[in-house]
Amino acid sequence: MANLIFRLGVGSAYIKAPCPSRRFALRRLALAFALSLAAVAAAPAQTADKTVPQNAAELHLSFAPVVKKVRPAVVNVYASRVEQHARNPLFDDPIFRQFFGDQGEESRVAQSLGSGVIVDPSGLVVTNYHVIEGMTDVKVALSDRREFPAKVVLRDQHTDLAVLKIEASERFPVLEMGDSDAIEVGDIVLAIGNPFGVGQTVTQGIVSAQARTEAGINDYGFFIQTDAAINPGNSGGALVDLDGKVIGINSMIVSRSGGSVGIGFAIPVNMVKSVVYAAEHGGVVRRPWLGATLQDVTKDIADSIGLDRPAGALIANVAPDGPAAEAGLKHGDVITAIDGQDVDDAAGVGFRLGVKPLGGAATVTTLRDGKTVTASVKLIAAPETPPRDAIRIKSRSPFQGALVENVSPAVEEELSLENVDEGVVVAETAPDSLAANLGIQKGDVVLAINGAKIATTRDLEAAASQRPRLWDLEIERGGQVIRTRIGG
Repeated sequence: MANLIFRLGVGSAYIKAPCPSRRFALRRLALAFALSLAAVAAAPAQTADKTVPQNAAELHLSFAPVVKKVRPAVVNVYASRVEQHARNPLFDDPIFRQFFGDQGEESRVAQSLGSGVIVDPSGLVVTNYHVIEGMTDVKVALSDRREFPAKVVLRDQHTDLAVLKIEASERFPVLEMGDSDAIEVGDIVLAIGNPFGVGQTVTQGIVSAQARTEAGINDYGFFIQTDAAINPGNSGGALVDLDGKVIGINSMIVSRSGGSVGIGFAIPVNMVKSVVYAAEHGGVVRRPWLGATLQDVTKDIADSIGLDRPAGALIANVAPDGPAAEAGLKHGDVITAIDGQDVDDAAGVGFRLGVKPLGGAATVTTLRDGKTVTASVKLIAAPETPPRDAIRIKSRSPFQGALVENVSPAVEEELSLENVDEGVVVAETAPDSLAANLGIQKGDVVLAINGAKIATTRDLEAAASQRPRLWDLEIERGGQVIRTRIGG
């Protein structure tokens, strides 16, 4: 059975089963042995040589001081929304309502459970975007069991991060943010969160790998992998080092069962810092724009251009007026490093640029015709030219409930569009809207409606206001043109 990637939301049952006593004893002994090794290596007053425990006292070393330091700043996040279901037409009849009352409107509450980290004394909390996605009511519970309402300050689907603000006028404990670039594979880490809603839980493991880009659920797929046990409900919780600093926000697992099998992923804290900065300065995330389309270097590509191994990001296309073109980067260049930090693929380039603030420049190292070339690329945001002119389509049509925008470099960057330079794109579809029910998707580029070319959002709004008997749609999705007919 294939492994599946699970966002760490709560919704499945689980079973508690006692371990055999002998196996349990062996596991405790092995854990105590690992703890003693870690403490010996970390203690500055001791020799750097790693030795086995010499006496019973060394087996009593504990992570408790670290946990006591960080746990007050790790919270539980409860999110919900009320969903209304279709009303039975019989209840529109006043005579029917006279006998049966107004019972036609049905509703249910959709809920989500996750974790979060307080990063500012004013009550700013970082969690995962998928924990609060589509939710309207959010509450935060502290480790001391106090609960507070919270408002969503920023939602960033690209990084799968969100920032909340606790609605209370007091100072809260915070978790200091570390440097995710400073960690190494093998470093001991602790994961803190609320798995399965059982309450705040601490697990221990190591950094299993860095720069994981193959298992992404966001547009900056660049994760810290850990074997610390994280489960549904840990989403948004902290991954901390032995200094008590957060180095990542736990986000997802790979599992066949939905429970932890020791393959978990956390968003590096250096990306979290950029999102928190945006939340503190207007609530809009603006990141540097390269102005180039990248693709991973495969073995075939590496062989064709004379590389000894498939690593780096190949520049497939350069926007004429973008920072890459201005810096002299060209089609066929292979980006190998950003500001001296190696990148293995296109996702690595996106991450290294995405964590940098606007302004100034980044040094991009490339291979061109077998030679190393460096270029200084300006760190500017993608322009909104033409203006996006966002419109929510309200008229009865296949696009009812869709939010559409004019394509610009900024919109192209936000929606991760490829090879789309102009036109109108669907930015989102409202849940349970006609557009969503008909399969209209985020990222669809609307080329034509009933034979009329759609060049702007105003064109689409006008076309959607018509009342034809048949809708003839032409849409580009993922580089493919789809033509479909829908009855009016």
